[in-house]
Amino acid sequence: MASSFIIQLLLLASSFSYGALAQCAEDEPCVNLQVVHSTNTNIFSKRAVEVQLSNRSDVAYYAQLNIGTPAQPVYVQLDTGSFELWVNPTCTTLDVSDQQFCNAVGFYDTTKSSTAVNLQSTKTLNYGIGSANITYFKDSIALPGAATAMSAVQFGVATSSKSQFSGILGIGYGLGLTTRYPNFVDELARQNQTKVKAYSVALGSKDEGEGVIVFGGVDTSKFAGRLATLPIVPAADSPDGVPRYWVSMNNMSITPPSGNKKVYPNSSMDVFLDTGSTLTLLPQAICDQLGADFGSSGVDESGFYPVDCSLADLAGTVDFDFNGVEIKVPYNEFIRQSSGSFGLESCVLGITPSESFTLLGDTFMRSAYAVFDLETNAIHMQQYTNCGSTPAAISSAADLTTLDGKCSTPRTMVPGTGSSSSDPSSTGSASPSASTGSSSGTEPASTSPAAASGANSGSSTGSSTSAANLGRCSPLALAVAMVVLVALI
Repeated sequence: MASSFIIQLLLLASSFSYGALAQCAEDEPCVNLQVVHSTNTNIFSKRAVEVQLSNRSDVAYYAQLNIGTPAQPVYVQLDTGSFELWVNPTCTTLDVSDQQFCNAVGFYDTTKSSTAVNLQSTKTLNYGIGSANITYFKDSIALPGAATAMSAVQFGVATSSKSQFSGILGIGYGLGLTTRYPNFVDELARQNQTKVKAYSVALGSKDEGEGVIVFGGVDTSKFAGRLATLPIVPAADSPDGVPRYWVSMNNMSITPPSGNKKVYPNSSMDVFLDTGSTLTLLPQAICDQLGADFGSSGVDESGFYPVDCSLADLAGTVDFDFNGVEIKVPYNEFIRQSSGSFGLESCVLGITPSESFTLLGDTFMRSAYAVFDLETNAIHMQQYTNCGSTPAAISSAADLTTLDGKCSTPRTMVPGTGSSSSDPSSTGSASPSASTGSSSGTEPASTSPAAASGANSGSSTGSSTSAANLGRCSPLALAVAMVVLVALI
């Protein structure tokens, strides 16, 4: 019997119907859930799988897994740039503040699980920042709210680690490509938690502080129009020869509040999408041009581009153009703000130079809605917006090319409001001046290069079909594992 379902999610003030999606009724059971912060208690359907993700100080996103029998809750970093799951970082070698966070993510004790199996196999995983020495185990794993756990899932238990705040949930390619065993995404499909090997990610804006990942489905209230289909660059043709989520970018540009768009030369390149990297890594020349346009005099001793914090309040965008879609990143998403000495605010651009590795990290990903399709090897992408919450299952990867978003028009977030606007232009000038390492064993290099600032990482055609091919709310419908991303601190 297929263990499958659809979740229909309702926000506090919004309720939507959509095409052929079934509404909750006795003959079409659905589960209506409120999106909540991490301090709240969630009650889920026995077939609904929802887990909260937390954004640690604008550094990375974390998901809770329930591991073992009885279940032990553990938070792990969500990372599209790596391929394996491991837990139990070494906290004692971290700074005091980081130790507090590390201790709070939870610890998996193999001796307290009746279903834990030691595979007697070890490995070292090296990241752009830090590493982990692991021993492989198999045990049951469930997302919070699931009635049944996946059984005998292989993952690593760290015997020691360096510069890791938590374990990592790598959701890149798995069996036969980067690992010799089914990884987490493989297991979701293999154990009928999802029907398709695909998942969608909406990290949400910094102002919103929350987002959603849907395994085996999409949230049609997180984008407008049709998703653009971007072929994943084959590993043999990619910059590092590793199966990753590489796509081809046409160019980059900046649109200041004045609206005078400037396209950067030599900005056509292959990049990969990496939720495990805080920053976006780009060639030095492009970083320098961006820095100059934001009034920065160049990189500081830490490799960042300091800028005036007031720029985050301007309604300009940094734009990334792909075939069929342009993702516009608002200034306030592109600028990282932090409190420095004596409580003084300091700001840097969310980029860092890299000649050997180019990736689009969270400073880009928060403005994009991306579906990672491992079956047809494509990324389906559109500008992120938020007009509610309507997660729905997909029955096949082909559905992604004919699916329309519920939102009326693509919109970019208005700085400081938590709302969005289809017209971010305003008067004024653009600015005052106008994970990699390699891992041993079977897993290729996890992302990202060392400048990731604490993160570990990594057009469609056809007629409009509303949601006719999406799964319905019935006992034999398709499973959707949905993850809610919320601010932890």
